[in-house]
Amino acid sequence: MRSDLVFGALSQVSNRYQLCQLASKATRKLHKPNTRLQDTANEVLARFHSTNPGSPSPVSAAEAHQMETRRAA
Repeated sequence: MRSDLVFGALSQVSNRYQLCQLASKATRKLHKPNTRLQDTANEVLARFHSTNPGSPSPVSAAEAHQMETRRAA
């Protein structure tokens, strides 16, 4: 049930408003065409249960180089 996913995600994010904001942004970015939006939202909440969505993720050197080449083009 989604309420279990929400309570699990609240273990990483203490503020419910911030959780809603982060979940909506992540759902928009991770959503794939021809899939249900509800399934994507559930997947995002499941990911938030295991990791802290507010902490910055480390950027690898390959990703940093790719970002630089995109900006230069």
